[in-house]
Amino acid sequence: MVEKTITLENVSLIDFLGVDNSNINEVAAAFPKSKIISRGNEIKIKGHTSEILRINDILNALVAHYHKYGKVTSDNVRVYIQKEEENVAAAATDGVVIYGTKGFKVTPKTKNQKVLVDKIVDNDMIFAIGPAGTGKTYISVALAVRALKNKEVKKIIITRPAVEAGENLGFLPGDLKEKIDPYLRPIYDALDDMLPSEKLTYYLENRVIEIAPLAYMRGRTLNNAFILLDEAQNTTTMQMKMFLTRMGPNSKLIINGDRSQVDLPKNQRSGLLEAMSILKNVKGIEFVYFDGGDVIRHKLVRSIIDAYDKAFEKKKSETEKKTEK
Repeated sequence: MVEKTITLENVSLIDFLGVDNSNINEVAAAFPKSKIISRGNEIKIKGHTSEILRINDILNALVAHYHKYGKVTSDNVRVYIQKEEENVAAAATDGVVIYGTKGFKVTPKTKNQKVLVDKIVDNDMIFAIGPAGTGKTYISVALAVRALKNKEVKKIIITRPAVEAGENLGFLPGDLKEKIDPYLRPIYDALDDMLPSEKLTYYLENRVIEIAPLAYMRGRTLNNAFILLDEAQNTTTMQMKMFLTRMGPNSKLIINGDRSQVDLPKNQRSGLLEAMSILKNVKGIEFVYFDGGDVIRHKLVRSIIDAYDKAFEKKKSETEKKTEK
């Protein structure tokens, strides 16, 4: 169970809430699994995240209705509840996560992408683990943009560790963020698909969307945010712990990683691999595993991944045999 508080501003409580809170009681009756408490100009909602988001949408629509017409009636409440039910039914039918630029639809294209979309509703922390080309990052960015558009969060934070994947960052000009920005190009490309260029520029300039190296997260508490960690296999143990403990109230985390592409020095263990072991039984944390069947790039990519996986397993088996001797 989670809790959300909505503060009513510039609203006549009797005209909005109704006599004896009748309007709020109408909403509560439509969501019997949740608890809605109205005290003064605050409405507290307790329940599962999925229902809280729906109730929040209805209340936001009612606030907009009030500011337009000056009053909310029980009939108005029933209309907005019905609209919300229709929206949920439509979303379930077409499977669209968000509508991007020029009507572009972002939908889960594979079984495990759909699993990720479903699990983020009732879980605040998800580990999405699998090979390149499975759409982990793309669908995660779409979920973050959806949360921002629906006013479920106030900002998006996207980060990755500054590990040199066989390449030297030192020769690049600029500070750490400027050096690592080219490595975040897939995220910028995804955002370009999902937000108009003017709005994306505004969000980036005003830090509504923040894209930064993992080192910039230290010491912060990230509230009311949808936070993505990409290339998580290249975090150290301490970096992963630092990142996971930045999570503040009303935030969601998705941690993306590929166990087969660890670029850390050989004497350093991946923070992702350790987290998978340490956190596997923690309630509220879910793991979604992508595989070759989720690859949506050229058909050869799937064959390449399968070949590397077989080589990886063979090498692992040989190492274990040597250790036993």
